Amino acid sequence: MKAARLLALAALLATGTGLPAAPAAPAAEPHRAAARPALYETTDLALSGRGAHTYRIPALTTLPDGALLAAYDRRNDSAADLPGNVDVMVRRSTDNGRTWSAPRAVVDYDGGVGAGDPSLLTDRQTGRVFLFHAYAPKGVGFGSAGAGNAHDSTGVLHTDYSYSDDGGRSWRNRRLTSVLKDPSWRGIFASSGAGSQLSGGRLLQQYAFRKADGSMWAASAYSDDHGASWHLGEPVGPRMDENKTVELADGRIMLNSRTNGVRRRLVAHSWDGGLTYSAPAADDELIDPANNASILRYAPWAPARQPRAHWLLFSNTASTGAREKLTVRASCDDGRSWPIARTVAPGAAAYSTLTRLQDGTFGLLYESGPYRKITFVRFDGAWLGMSCPAR
Repeated sequence: MKAARLLALAALLATGTGLPAAPAAPAAEPHRAAARPALYETTDLALSGRGAHTYRIPALTTLPDGALLAAYDRRNDSAADLPGNVDVMVRRSTDNGRTWSAPRAVVDYDGGVGAGDPSLLTDRQTGRVFLFHAYAPKGVGFGSAGAGNAHDSTGVLHTDYSYSDDGGRSWRNRRLTSVLKDPSWRGIFASSGAGSQLSGGRLLQQYAFRKADGSMWAASAYSDDHGASWHLGEPVGPRMDENKTVELADGRIMLNSRTNGVRRRLVAHSWDGGLTYSAPAADDELIDPANNASILRYAPWAPARQPRAHWLLFSNTASTGAREKLTVRASCDDGRSWPIARTVAPGAAAYSTLTRLQDGTFGLLYESGPYRKITFVRFDGAWLGMSCPAR
């Protein structure tokens, strides 16, 4: 009987049946990933023309329990950005993106007021999820926003966020305009897609803003008390735009930004958790047509001594001429080079955002068409061809 029980236990461990999923399960090593079939699944979350004129600006995050939250703009009357009749929609998935709850408007104003450009950020320690977005009083957009930072101003673009403590089922709203915006600045908005949390617990949400002289800058909004208070680091720029951050294995923060004119991504580094950054420099490998993109660690819980602790993923439209050829790239050396690449959509595409799923696979939410659909893709390292040389 003892031998039978041992055999049954061995079979249980081999299949994983009945065992809880490890919340920080590391991704499989390259040789193991190659030994099983590659994973690639797609699901459309929104189709322009059905329920609204256009759906845009994808945001995505993984909750501590493994559920996925997706957010995006519902542009009701046209494809135009704020100002306009724009709402923020949210959908949930509890099966790694195969099926999703019905879309729900969680930020929806009347009277010519709009809100959009969502970015999701999950606090892994508390489970609270933040939905950063811009609030536009009637007639105010990024280009027309004025100086000032009063919470009740009708002439500025406001820096709002909603937050949920029940996995995205209910939300409350908070305004950060007077906290984050220098009154001399003009337009400001949270970079859409996703924020990040550092290994020490600090929350980071990236912002882009326009100074009075028209120059574009970036900065990290950060919280060290789980979102009770927020502060803005020193601006980095100029020539910046929508930007993302990722914590590297050695504790540095890499900032990766869209820019205009250069047709390359701009990269800067911080040694103090996002308070200050080095001067931005173009990464010649990361060509870009001035578009939003995404970056994250492949195995964020891997110890720094392990090679895969230095692997990064990056998604953007890898073109210098148009928003097309959506590509996922991988780096084996903290972003110094990007030797691995796979095309997701060879034709027209636009904004994209990545998340790591609880089982070690990855989710990608992007604008396909572009602006025709919001599409979710789930893939693994085998599909990407993830294979890095030993360090």
